[in-house]
Amino acid sequence: MNSLWNQQESLAYQGDLALRVYTSRLLGKDPSLVLHGGGNTSVKISEKNILGEQEDILYVKGSGWDLATIETGGFSPVRMQHLLKLAKLPRLSDLQMVNELRTHMTLASAPTPSVEAILHAIIPYKFVDHTHADAIVTITNTEDGLERIKEIYGDRVVVIPYIMPGFDLARLCAERFEAEVHDHTMGMVLLNHGIFSFANDAQTAYENMISLVNEAEEYLQSHNAWAIDIDKNISQPASINRHTIARLRADASQIYSKPLILSCHTDNKATAFIKNGNIDVISQQGPATPDHVIRTKRLPLLGRDLNGYAEQYKTYFSEQSVKISEDVSMLDQAPRVILDDELGMCTLGQSAKDADIVADIYQHTIDIILRSELLGGYKALPASDIFAVEYWELEQAKLKRTGNPPEFVGEIALVTGAASGIGKACVNSLLQRGAAVVAVDINPGITDQVKNPSYLGLCCDITDMGQLSACLDKGIQRFGGLDMLILNAGIFPGGKRIESLGDDEWDKVMRINLDVNLTLLRECHPLLKLAPNGARVVCIGSKNVPAPGPGAAAYSTSKAALNQLARVAALEWGEDNIRINTLHPDAVFDTGIWTEEVLQSRAKHYGMSIHEYKTKNILHTEISSTDVAEMACEMCGSLFAKTTGAQIPIDGGNDRVI
Repeated sequence: MNSLWNQQESLAYQGDLALRVYTSRLLGKDPSLVLHGGGNTSVKISEKNILGEQEDILYVKGSGWDLATIETGGFSPVRMQHLLKLAKLPRLSDLQMVNELRTHMTLASAPTPSVEAILHAIIPYKFVDHTHADAIVTITNTEDGLERIKEIYGDRVVVIPYIMPGFDLARLCAERFEAEVHDHTMGMVLLNHGIFSFANDAQTAYENMISLVNEAEEYLQSHNAWAIDIDKNISQPASINRHTIARLRADASQIYSKPLILSCHTDNKATAFIKNGNIDVISQQGPATPDHVIRTKRLPLLGRDLNGYAEQYKTYFSEQSVKISEDVSMLDQAPRVILDDELGMCTLGQSAKDADIVADIYQHTIDIILRSELLGGYKALPASDIFAVEYWELEQAKLKRTGNPPEFVGEIALVTGAASGIGKACVNSLLQRGAAVVAVDINPGITDQVKNPSYLGLCCDITDMGQLSACLDKGIQRFGGLDMLILNAGIFPGGKRIESLGDDEWDKVMRINLDVNLTLLRECHPLLKLAPNGARVVCIGSKNVPAPGPGAAAYSTSKAALNQLARVAALEWGEDNIRINTLHPDAVFDTGIWTEEVLQSRAKHYGMSIHEYKTKNILHTEISSTDVAEMACEMCGSLFAKTTGAQIPIDGGNDRVI
């Protein structure tokens, strides 16, 4: 654990709040200190209000912000005087506390302050840092964690027994801090939760954190509980059956009552952990810190008995809910982590980002568990403490305020020909609607086309069955299933009359525009059958299907055959709750085949300007790739939930089609 403070770099951050941003980001850079919104920081600043009066203000991390990327706007300014008065109250519900925090901010547009704002206020130092350092959590999640913390730090830290975040924790810390703080106090350890450091300048507060955590790491090293021996030659799971993954995802989604993303991880560490001979004990103790329960649930599922897991969760709820005074409603019973010998570590979430966060958290949990085992045995908090956080009134209130998610959240789409034109636009439209997207194209640039955890770009020659099968495997392993299929890839060869059309050119067009789509439909059918909300297929056809033109025999025939294939599929697959519809675009000029030179040539041929040529339809409107993509997404949405086998033109009105 090394300090990342850079004196030259820090000069760019002028003022206390700017320095608070700087050191917060330094903490956030290290995932062994904080993960995905964990931890919080604050600074106390004296400011003049609008009346010219001097006020002490606590700037504390706001809800929803991540330390790694926080900005000045991510800190909530709360009046110190009121916070210190709140700390002296005999009781205060958490909902009341949040109301007091929000109503005593100096900026109405600021985010809701951290629930630990009062705790930060009562610590009599300007800068306060709080992390969930892996090393600290490792030590405190053992039978004799308290004694070990005292052995490491002596009286240089105030030690607080576990109590859930909120008003009660702040009040207890105030009492302990006042009684135990002295000139040599560097920090405060909250058992099973994390560690605080503080000072009157940003650099010292930050480096106190680094120093304290470093001591904990060195303690683990000296007790042979740091290095985790992972067999690099451990046998990885055999080739994963994509249908098995899709079935697991479908069953989990049924329990969750909405589609879920499921990601499979088969790295050496996860594989070795799953194969640990004591896995049924060490994995079933509970999370490393109670905060994680919101993301990971209390326990992972061992194996694939989802119904058994759901029943165990119901028992857990019924046993623990009677112990609390609040009336709470049971959350979903679907696991967020599945540990399986064949599939590896599977993580689930409403989005790919959520599933990835679960994976990050559990990878750190594996380290903590294994190091705690080396130190004498992993011991998590009792189920009652975990339940209290999982069903915390603040979390319950947050769930009730959750708005409607994007339409396709939790669902997965595959788009072919996705590197340009209509295919690229389809990818963007699907992502905007919340879908996870597997984008396939022969262009290598497809892999880096979008920076988004919900995007997987795969370079593939879809005419090669081996490559195509590998793409499906990768897509299913990354996201867990398939709900939507956009058949867009195709080629439009140069105009050639039938008497000049060679067999090779004909075969190539048929192979790419028709045969590959048959293969995709056949290979995807078992996956589409498992789509939680029913599957949707959209074929990108062409105006040439209802209104062919001379010189395009191969293209027109291939698209007409694809159209007929889609109609037959609609007839055959309705009983599988799969609907298939076709779009017939025309004159979509922002695609690869329409260069400026070609446009000028065609416009000149018709004696038109380029704009006139682009809008030479009945509505005199231009059709873009995005227009087609938006229609394709609508065909996958609820408006067309009762439509299959349809053919819809998107051409601005073509007299020959009409």
